[in-house]
Amino acid sequence: MWLGLRSVTSTHPEPTVAELLRGGRTTYSFEFFPPKTPEDSEKLWQTLDHLEPLHPDFVSVTYGANGSTRDRTLAITERLARESSLRTVGHLTCASQSRAELVAAIQAYRDAGVHHVLAIRGDMPGGPTEPWVRHPEGLANATELVRLVRETGDFCVGVGAFPDPHPQAKDPALDARLLAEKAEAGAEFAITQLFFRPESYLSLVERVRALGCDIPIVPGIMPITQIGQMTRFAEFSGAELPADVVSRLTAVADDPKAVRQVGVEIATELSLAVLDGGAPGLHFYTQNRSLATRSILQRVRAARA
Repeated sequence: MWLGLRSVTSTHPEPTVAELLRGGRTTYSFEFFPPKTPEDSEKLWQTLDHLEPLHPDFVSVTYGANGSTRDRTLAITERLARESSLRTVGHLTCASQSRAELVAAIQAYRDAGVHHVLAIRGDMPGGPTEPWVRHPEGLANATELVRLVRETGDFCVGVGAFPDPHPQAKDPALDARLLAEKAEAGAEFAITQLFFRPESYLSLVERVRALGCDIPIVPGIMPITQIGQMTRFAEFSGAELPADVVSRLTAVADDPKAVRQVGVEIATELSLAVLDGGAPGLHFYTQNRSLATRSILQRVRAARA
């Protein structure tokens, strides 16, 4: 059990994530994935216990690229919304799901008192490079999903963004146009996929602003704690692995503690660079662990104090 949980009312939280991001104060947020086993569940609540004192502006739980963790995601998100004081963002993808299934998930979030939804197209079961196939009774893309969420309830809607080109089209200009279209459809903030070069994020923001779109774009930061983890997530997300990042980590590959330490240093440097470049906040992909995220956030806050 997460000892930080406490009973709260289900009134609409104020301000919204979008309002926070436009408020001029740097925001910090954490993302988790739904546990598969009772042991994993216990670890998740322990992680939340460790991170709650850092006062995140919001937390979220992943939905699975093709809706594969739907029930577990809804259960965890609903518990957070009902039993904690944390601003909770529900994830939703439209891959491999019918419109009716999506409406049911949106209504479940609404009924649980969740007022924010991160609407993402998602990928096919084979990953982001597998050609997209629309569900015969589903939606075509994230833009349609944004509209559906807005039509179904009073939600502040976020969307995904790609600092490095999406691995399917590999077209940075297209990624920027699609983000602008999602904003036009009603999205109020965006969170990026993981990346390792500040220039990737800053260039994305520049391309989107050149289209006349001012949606707040939050950089997604992945703490690197294992060499294999870095390679696996980079391949899956399409993120470019800079040579200097690879060399710094492989130089200490035989020492797990040193790998974590270097990973914290790399993520801290990246976080400070994008904040200096105007990022409105940082969104940490915690992988349901707290130590690396706590270390990075403490360093970032100390550097900017």
